[in-house]
Amino acid sequence: QVQLVESGGGLVQAGDSLRLSCLPSGGTVYGYVLGWFRQAPGKEREFLGAIKWSGEETSYGGSAAKGRFTISRDNAQNMVYLQMNSLRPEDTAAYYCAAGYGHTGWSDGDDYDLWGQGTQVIVSS
Repeated sequence: QVQLVESGGGLVQAGDSLRLSCLPSGGTVYGYVLGWFRQAPGKEREFLGAIKWSGEETSYGGSAAKGRFTISRDNAQNMVYLQMNSLRPEDTAAYYCAAGYGHTGWSDGDDYDLWGQGTQVIVSS
């Protein structure tokens, strides 16, 4: 059973950058789509973007994070990354990595079968 483990969260100041990592372990995610979501207290889960494990296709959500956040992967390291630049206090949330296989969409939580435990990002003003 594949498990997803996020890391890299923490407390940063507004304007800082942070890179989150997602490590799929316990099996292969070849052919999967790896996505990043976030959820702030009292708010709905938000799709940030996704990347296919094999191939170059990426997709980003239409949120305020677009243009500041970049998803990439390193197959040799078996990692997926979320690079976050110019962080704002409103980016404070729990960030989740997810993996989905065989779904037509990429932006809905139902498109994903596996979820990590999340990593907390707090951006102070």
